Amino acid sequence: MQRLLLPIAFACAGLVQAAAPAKPAYQSASYAPGPRPVSAKQLEELGRQLFFDRSLSASGRMSCATCHSPSHAYGPPNGLAAQLGGKDGKQPGTRAAPSLRYLQSVPPFSEHFHDNDGNDSEDAGPTGGYTWDGRADSAHAQASLPLLAANEMANGTPAAVVDKLRRSAAAARFQRLFGSDIFSHPAQAFDKAALALEVFQQNPREFYPYDSKYDAYLRGQAKLTAKEARGLKAFNDPDKGNCASCHISQRSESGAFPAFTDYGHIAVGAPRNPELAANRDSHYFDLGLCGPARTDFKNRGDYCGLFRTPSLRNVASRKTFFHNGAFHDLRQVLRFYAERDTRPGKWYPKGKDGKVAKFDDLPARYQANVNMEAPFGGKAGGKAMFSERDIDDMLAFLKTLNDGYKPAVRGKS
Repeated sequence: MQRLLLPIAFACAGLVQAAAPAKPAYQSASYAPGPRPVSAKQLEELGRQLFFDRSLSASGRMSCATCHSPSHAYGPPNGLAAQLGGKDGKQPGTRAAPSLRYLQSVPPFSEHFHDNDGNDSEDAGPTGGYTWDGRADSAHAQASLPLLAANEMANGTPAAVVDKLRRSAAAARFQRLFGSDIFSHPAQAFDKAALALEVFQQNPREFYPYDSKYDAYLRGQAKLTAKEARGLKAFNDPDKGNCASCHISQRSESGAFPAFTDYGHIAVGAPRNPELAANRDSHYFDLGLCGPARTDFKNRGDYCGLFRTPSLRNVASRKTFFHNGAFHDLRQVLRFYAERDTRPGKWYPKGKDGKVAKFDDLPARYQANVNMEAPFGGKAGGKAMFSERDIDDMLAFLKTLNDGYKPAVRGKS
């Protein structure tokens, strides 16, 4: 049996010089060798091909890149609250598609908080795992989910995926790597497809380039404007945005650049989104950690309504926000954080009793799980934790988290 090792080339000298070394799950993944040893580069090339292959979906019209567009930081290319998929390509999802960037250090799901270096903290609380509810413990597991999900690529079973692989443009490459009889072993073939997708998604240049203006600022290669600097200050200030309490903005003790998430799970009380088809059923609720997609915590009432905190890298380029895609404008998101509790009538509908139905996307028995730490927790009619000017400044700062910044060359105008 061969063991795949992280190639030296993945160090990408200079690209992630201050970031903590990634620890891909595939470092220890064993697999049946093909005619020759399989390198990470070969797996990456296969994974790239599979990532863009629409023929691997039941509709023949959807690939991984459909929802995770390279030109949109591997996030959705449109403003839909949830993407369309399924056997006919028209089935709506139930959650907003996240970006696949900056997931290389996501820890496996745990019921204990981790610090920015992945170490256990004394603070208890669910953290980690891939997807909004953390149910996939590795990039390998996450890569297989869309291939099978009924409202995504809708194959239903690994065998159905392998049948499509056998007839795809990648079939010959697949057999060269894993053996001419690989398709006679559906379980192994499906695992190899997930492995290839996983390896592709560990390419630093594609998935964690650390080349935003903020990264250049941390390296001393760029200066923040006065507005951006004020935005960073408001973002960090526990008496204003207090965003950095969950979206860590500082380097870790090891020198790793921040992912702008602590990987924790939290309930922020996002309004119910009528754009989601599932929400037409008034009895349907997406409860995050306690279901319906995740089932192992279905009896943990204290986990209901909690979703994993996403990275804010490239957030200013997104068109949908929160797990349910409730908002489509980043300014609106910041206003919600500032005014959720001080102006609830602006964000939530009125119930049958004429009163504001606060936290309307959670059954009443779980609403105590909603976070009340700053900037939340104010009294209705009170003063918001931060102002419109603070919002302007924070928007300017958040734009510095977009990848693709080109520092000015000295001596050139």
